Amino acid sequence: MSAVIAGFTRLLGAMLLAVLLAAPAAAVNPDEVLDDPALEERARALSLNLRCLVCQNQSIDDSNAELARDLRLLVRERLVEGDSDDEVINYVVSRYGEFVLLTPRFSVQTVLLWGAPLLIFLAGAAVMIVNARGRNTTAATEGGAALSQDEQAELAKVLKDRDRQA
Repeated sequence: MSAVIAGFTRLLGAMLLAVLLAAPAAAVNPDEVLDDPALEERARALSLNLRCLVCQNQSIDDSNAELARDLRLLVRERLVEGDSDDEVINYVVSRYGEFVLLTPRFSVQTVLLWGAPLLIFLAGAAVMIVNARGRNTTAATEGGAALSQDEQAELAKVLKDRDRQA
């Protein structure tokens, strides 16, 4: 029994090691790497902030998709031509839209996107408050708040009985 547990532990450890070793691997091919280390570093930094349009939850630096490769090459091409980081990002966004950015820019659209849940919550709370106040007002106007003399007498009797038992 001990040998089975030891074998299982070794297998589990080997699987975990394989997963951990594969995780940091980037999809950048050697033929894409720029000769200038400073430009390559800028290209990698930009690639980490651009979304793969095929995978959608990976950066183009991490994706093996053909479109991600094309985008990596485009970023490097623009850098070699002398574009600044902002110019490269703006060029890619102009071709593929804001969705290509893993971290969206602060704009009216993103404020509405992120603020909409809060606005919906506040609107729902306002509706609930108005409805609750409307019910209280309706109950008071229908005579639900005022007790007749018989009801007041019955209430007084019940309260006296409760006080005696306590």
